Amino acid sequence: MVQSVSLSTLATCGKSRFCGSSPYWMAPFEPSKRSQITFASGRHMVWNHSVQSFFLIGYPYVSRHSGFKAEAAWMFRGGEQGLDASSEHSESANEDILMFFFQLDLATRVQYALNMEQYDTAQQLRNKLTEVEEEVIKQQQSKRGLSSKSEAQDKALSIIRLRSDLQNAVGNENYALAAELRDEISKLEAESLAASAKALAHENAQYAFRLGQKVRHKKFGYRAVVCGMDPVCSESSSWMDNAQVKKLSRGSTQPFYQVLVDVRAEPNLLVAYVPEENLLTPDKPDMGRFDHPYISFLFYGMDSAGDFIPIKQLREKYNRARHEIPIDPPNDE
Repeated sequence: MVQSVSLSTLATCGKSRFCGSSPYWMAPFEPSKRSQITFASGRHMVWNHSVQSFFLIGYPYVSRHSGFKAEAAWMFRGGEQGLDASSEHSESANEDILMFFFQLDLATRVQYALNMEQYDTAQQLRNKLTEVEEEVIKQQQSKRGLSSKSEAQDKALSIIRLRSDLQNAVGNENYALAAELRDEISKLEAESLAASAKALAHENAQYAFRLGQKVRHKKFGYRAVVCGMDPVCSESSSWMDNAQVKKLSRGSTQPFYQVLVDVRAEPNLLVAYVPEENLLTPDKPDMGRFDHPYISFLFYGMDSAGDFIPIKQLREKYNRARHEIPIDPPNDE
């Protein structure tokens, strides 16, 4: 849900810097020819060179100039030796959220153009939205293991063909070729098994936390809100080395969560990527104030238990059902 500022104001400039422009309802829309989708850290992110400055209204603890960087600089005490909260800072998770904002903005602009009877503009925007959605779906399928399942099926078909060639090679007494085919079959069988195991892990993933739930970091103590989740760690090997994922009791095969960190306490770490074992639920409902520039875009508001209600598009992105708060039975007294 768009509140107070347009989602078009969100774009990446450099390394997770915030930039922006005037809200789209204040001026006639003109498609930006310079906007394009490029690759960054193995993901797609938005670059809009026409934007100027994005002010985080209502967040006095966050820097208000265009050079603001979403880089972690936490130095907590009491954590693992040589490890602080900045190790779980994730540029790719932040880019993923910004791409989601871009999708929402395009969908809003399509509807706005239709309402203004700007049908050519609406068609251009719809084509760009379709392109972005296709790329996002590919990434989601990769995370959820659908691509791994397809890969396993393709390798199984290749193995069947190679076994047929192997029989022909043996029948023709071409043993050198048969040896090569046997080695290739063994390699494909191992790869197929690994792909099947990954797909199975994604399909059977069980999450301890839900979208919008308020959590607290077990080691570093900061408050956060869950805004995304992966069945296993989807970060790069260098990120996992920096975060010392190998030292976790459940390793990289446990669910990992994208969390928004309260900027009032720590304005430099906006988005963290945290393993499930490092998150805790509050002992009692957390009704306290929680500030973050992404909150109004990802959630409708707070429920009676203190957690945030995710927008429909966010629930659809992660295929999560709507969370219903149990209603206490009426008190007879």
